Amino acid sequence: PRRCARRHTGFITMNFAASAGKPSDGSGTPLKAVQIDGQVVMKIVKHCSEHSPSLVTGQLLGLDIGATLEVTDCFPFPSAPVGPAADEEVDPDAGADYQLEMMRCLREINADNNTVGWYQSTYLGSYYTEELIETFLAYQENIKRCVCIVYDPSRSAKQGVFSLKALRLTDKFYDIHKKGEFTFEKIADKSLSWSEIVTETPVTITNSALAAAVFGELTVETQRDEQTGLTKGDLDRLDMSAAPFLERSLEFLSECMDDLASEQQKVAFYQRNLARHTLQQTQWLQKRKTENASRKAAGQEPLPEDDESNTKNVTEPSRLEGFLIANQVNQYVEQIQEFGQASLQKLYLVSGAQGVDNIAPATPE
Repeated sequence: PRRCARRHTGFITMNFAASAGKPSDGSGTPLKAVQIDGQVVMKIVKHCSEHSPSLVTGQLLGLDIGATLEVTDCFPFPSAPVGPAADEEVDPDAGADYQLEMMRCLREINADNNTVGWYQSTYLGSYYTEELIETFLAYQENIKRCVCIVYDPSRSAKQGVFSLKALRLTDKFYDIHKKGEFTFEKIADKSLSWSEIVTETPVTITNSALAAAVFGELTVETQRDEQTGLTKGDLDRLDMSAAPFLERSLEFLSECMDDLASEQQKVAFYQRNLARHTLQQTQWLQKRKTENASRKAAGQEPLPEDDESNTKNVTEPSRLEGFLIANQVNQYVEQIQEFGQASLQKLYLVSGAQGVDNIAPATPE
């Protein structure tokens, strides 16, 4: 895997889609929203935060109803072994067996056991990888409208931003990839852009009436205890430390830019070889036609115009890797822009409280 995606290789993606009932044709209303139960969100946050910075994954269960995909339950997958146990051979069927057993147990207690996708943790938004696309393709063989919930515990802990996203493959990309037409010619013909591989679906979090009542009671008690109306969570959002996050994000962005330049060099090398190969074929065909014309004039049989020694075409590099790197670069840029805007707002707020008119650093005379 490329350097800017190497952080994703710390866990094993286990796919239950092959055993998840009847395949769905995806007909009907297009998916417009993902509705997640509050308890499911808490399970995902707890699982990802406890193992951070290691990457973990788990199964999503729920119902696919109309334009909304409801996620009502989830369970974690076993993490990849670390330390001395990492050298031991892992049974490739262990993950599927674990999922089957979990689904059987959920079915016995009448809990929702319909697979609707999976969730995974990430680090600073680094989730655009070929492993993500391969898992999507494997799931969509049986579950047409599956989703991937991506949670970033590092951003949530350090920035006070609840980084939870629901991702889906676009229908255009899925159709092209399924037909095996992901080539330069087909991409140009279908007008497929790098931003049209994965799409983000709006997420809504719902709670039962009982849970909403409990939350309301807790909120009233908190406001009664806090005379100022502020809580520790409110103060955490005023953290002025920006250097660690920006430094790591810029480092990852720099790595991805190097990888993107490498992919562009591969494409340029392919185009040069293709042009050279096409020129050689044209020259050989012209020479053979001239020779056949001479042989025909002499009453001899013409030679075949198929060059068997030059039938091997130039291997076309995969464009998927370049598209994913472009998506990852865009993700890093958006994160840096979002965090930079929030940091400037906090800086103006603090400078105003301290009576400072100008926040720009003083320039030496």
